[in-house]
Order: sequence, then structure tokens, then C-alpha cells
Amino acid sequence: MKFILEKKDTKSKARAGKILTDHGEISTPIFMPVGTAGTVKGVHQHELENDIKAQIILGNTYHLYLRPKLDILHQAGGLHKYINWSKPILTDSGGYQVYSLSDRRKIKEEGATFSSHIDGSKHLFTPENVMDIQRIIGADIVMAFDECTPYPCDYQYAKKSMQMTHRWLERCCDRFDSTEPLYGYSQTLFPIVQGSTYKDLRTQSAEKIASFDREGNAIGGLSVGEPDEEMYEMCDLVTGILPSDKPRYLMGVGTPVNILENIALGIDMFDCVMPTRNARNGMLFTSNGIINIKNKKWENDFSPIDTEGTSFVDTFYSKAYLRHLITSKEILGAQIATLHNLAFYLWLVNEARKQILAETFSSWKSIMVKKLAQRL
Repeated sequence: MKFILEKKDTKSKARAGKILTDHGEISTPIFMPVGTAGTVKGVHQHELENDIKAQIILGNTYHLYLRPKLDILHQAGGLHKYINWSKPILTDSGGYQVYSLSDRRKIKEEGATFSSHIDGSKHLFTPENVMDIQRIIGADIVMAFDECTPYPCDYQYAKKSMQMTHRWLERCCDRFDSTEPLYGYSQTLFPIVQGSTYKDLRTQSAEKIASFDREGNAIGGLSVGEPDEEMYEMCDLVTGILPSDKPRYLMGVGTPVNILENIALGIDMFDCVMPTRNARNGMLFTSNGIINIKNKKWENDFSPIDTEGTSFVDTFYSKAYLRHLITSKEILGAQIATLHNLAFYLWLVNEARKQILAETFSSWKSIMVKKLAQRL
């Protein structure tokens, strides 16, 4: 993998760049639709590629390991071939899922033991076997195995967890560097900065992660309930330490406003389930603010979902029709809403990129964050 830094904003830390992988080029800043179990829910791969213009999607190690299982993925030739997706894929290591299974997992130095949410069977994830699993899945970018701490988090626990994450990272790197890709293309390992919302821990972790000199770096343990201002403070601190010539990935973030604010702090890559999950419940993100399409006010509004035309579905469907589908619980309603939200998120990061290249990002962002936060 190679990262080319094309432009830096003069009034913020925002940057535009390109990530080059064996499965194609990714223009940054970028939003990555989440395809947890080998599918972005409700969306065909040809829609992702041709309509939404997704350049990279996510898979999840925990879910793919449990179902369809590794032997199937290996027989298929990896996740790309299994799901018929020719562009880049990033896989989360499963650390966040293990964190979210707090009632069915036990963490120790060896790794994390957990019970499957499907059938209750017991499994062990270690830094070593998580690297092996991600070799079999075959993502272009794989994540180190880490522990994601909750919010709020006791300082001593956050420190102990961070130190274990660093020890796990050494084991991840040793295993990754001693093994080879399985399907004829290269893979890249990203370490993850932890440290909860404690400045000294985040500083220590960012310095430690930077010292590994991998091709890219991630920031984890945020967007877990902390106030937005604390998230921004941690990101500002960490991006000041992580090397500027490598992509920075903020995991699991977030709202459109979160994305613009973090682009301004020097983040290049984002993922979040919000555009897809919220779409299925009738929440739409637009260039003028947030719409709850279930509200009666949209019943006879025959205008496009976003009057600015940020999504390709805006040329086909009205708010009134989408409201009818969602309130009637028609599957098509969830599909249209999902397509709209994903296309909007991709429009937003692409527009941010254009503004960075044109040296107008900061003034544009100031206007947009006010609009995006409105409830319409």
C-alpha cells in the first residue's frame, strides 16, 4: 500500500490524498460503508460500485469468522471473490465486537475468550490467530487486535488496557510479518491508538503506534459515548503525533458533522453503521439537515429527498413516496433510504476533498456543520 499526500488545507489540518492498493485507488478523505457480514445491508455490490461510488468497504473478522466461517471463505478465494467485489476491503479485527459482548467474553493476556452470539459456542481470539483469520478473509487493509475500552473508563483500567493493546500489537506484527498473503495480492496492517479520553495515555499510545512505522494508523476507542468535544480533543492530540505521510483512520465515526470536524483535524478515513442503520429506521441525512421521514409533515411533500441532489436516488423518489414505503414497512423503503444515506456520506467526503483541493475547505465547513446539524 502507498499513500500520496496531495494537498494540505492552510487553515486547518485537513488533507487530500490517495491510497494505492492492489485492488484500486482510494481518494481521501473517504467514508467506508460497513459490510459487517459480507454485505452492506440492503445494497447490491453493483449499486455500491456504480451508484454510490464506494471506493472501499468494510468486513468484520468476528462475524465472518463465525459465519460463513473460514473454510468457506478460503475455498472461495477470499472475501473479494466470495462477495464479487473487486475494489479494496478493510477488515476490523473483531476487537470492538469482543468489547460489545461484555456479558459473554473474558479478556486476558493470551487473548479474548468469547461465546458466539449465534449458538453460544466458545472461541478464543489471540493477536496471532486474528492475523491468520484476516489472511484467510483477504482484506487489503487489516486491523491489529486491540481492546476497546468503554466510556467512562477508570484511568488505571484504561492504562492497563492500552499497555496490553501495545503488547498485542507486537504479537500481531510478528505474526503478520512472518506470514504471506494467500491470494496473490498484498495486505497492509494498521495498528490502533487507544487510551480512552486521557491525554497522557493517548499521547503515549500515539507515540508507541507511530514507532511501529506501519503503512497506516488507526484511532480506536472513540465514539463510544464520550461527548463530541472530547472526541475532537483526542483526535487533535493524536493527529499531531501520528506521521503525516501515512493515512489516519478514525474507527466507527460518525455523524456528518463528526466527519467534517475530524477531517479538519487531519483524519483521512472513516466508517460507521449510522447511515445504514439509521436509514432502516427512517432517519435521512441531507445537505440541509436531518429528516425523520416518518413525520407526517412529509406525507404530501413531493420534492426530492435532498433538494441539492447529493444522492442519485433524489432524481427518482420523493419524500412523500419514501415516507409511504417506510411507514408501510416495505422493504424497498429501507433500501432507498440506505442508498440515499450512503450516497450522501460519499458525496460529503468527496465535496470536502474538492474544497481542500480548492483551498476553500474551512469556510465551507463552517457553513456546512450548521446546516448538517439541523433537524428538518
